[in-house]
Amino acid sequence: MAQTNILLEAGTNELEVVEFYLEEAGSDTGGESKTGKSASYRGYYGVNVAKVLEIIRMPNVTELPEASNSAILGAFNQRNNIIPLVDLSIWLGKQRAENEAPKVIVTEFNDSVTAFMVSGVTRIHRISWESVEPPNEYMAAMSDNSITGVVRLEDRIVFLLDLEKIVTDLNPALGLKLDEAIDWSTDIRYRAIVADDSGVIREMMRDLLEKAGFDVTAFTNGRDAWETLQRIAQAATEQGRPVRDFVHVLVSDIEMPQMDGHHLTKRIKEDPVLRDLPIMLFSSLITDKLRHKGEAVGADDQISKPQITELAQRARALIKSRWG
Repeated sequence: MAQTNILLEAGTNELEVVEFYLEEAGSDTGGESKTGKSASYRGYYGVNVAKVLEIIRMPNVTELPEASNSAILGAFNQRNNIIPLVDLSIWLGKQRAENEAPKVIVTEFNDSVTAFMVSGVTRIHRISWESVEPPNEYMAAMSDNSITGVVRLEDRIVFLLDLEKIVTDLNPALGLKLDEAIDWSTDIRYRAIVADDSGVIREMMRDLLEKAGFDVTAFTNGRDAWETLQRIAQAATEQGRPVRDFVHVLVSDIEMPQMDGHHLTKRIKEDPVLRDLPIMLFSSLITDKLRHKGEAVGADDQISKPQITELAQRARALIKSRWG
């Protein structure tokens, strides 16, 4: 598959998912194939097309000296770019069945390029975020919070993996970190609504923004944030007060079950009461190629993860410029 150029219209609450699979050796049920060998198990997973640069055959890989995790197979040269390669099966604690030549999904997010080795790729699905179910707390805990969404197809379930968490676990330097050298002390407290489907990222954002002078109300998806904003709009109207008396800024991820950040932004900017609320999109999908999508729905600012210090600084500046 060549570099993907499938760009959905912004604000439609749709996404395109590259479905891939991991062939796991052996069988949990102890079953056997017709050849008498233990049957393998195929698990299906997905990644947003917007994160995929290309899908390639297995390249020549050079091992890294003293790799921090056994899942890091090494690195390879692709068009003069040195790209690290992660064996997704090893990271998920599975033994990959070598029934066929593996495929490599090259991704770009969080301002970095990472490749993931998988057993194979099936197809691209175009779906609504409304059909993506958030994992319940039990499933999230059982998967070590590595699943951000569940998609039910006719004969199988596809898990959307939190690749951001995987990369951050493998390289903590890519995680969120507030610059402690900056003096965040202030007599003014701002109220922020945060929407992000990753539990790890959401709680880190809450902690770091609170240190930077924000009182944070956090949600796991855009729909819950939208419903709260609707109640705020109703209260502001009934009491004859401006929205800024209730909330100063919205910080939203883009990829979220039920309602994504672009669609949430579009709804807010179309609402006569809420439209002046400053909106910041904070996502690993903020790249030069995709920034126009946020602009199209009216986002006031867009920052790529993991620049949390820049997010806090620009949120303050945006609030002051909008409302003084």
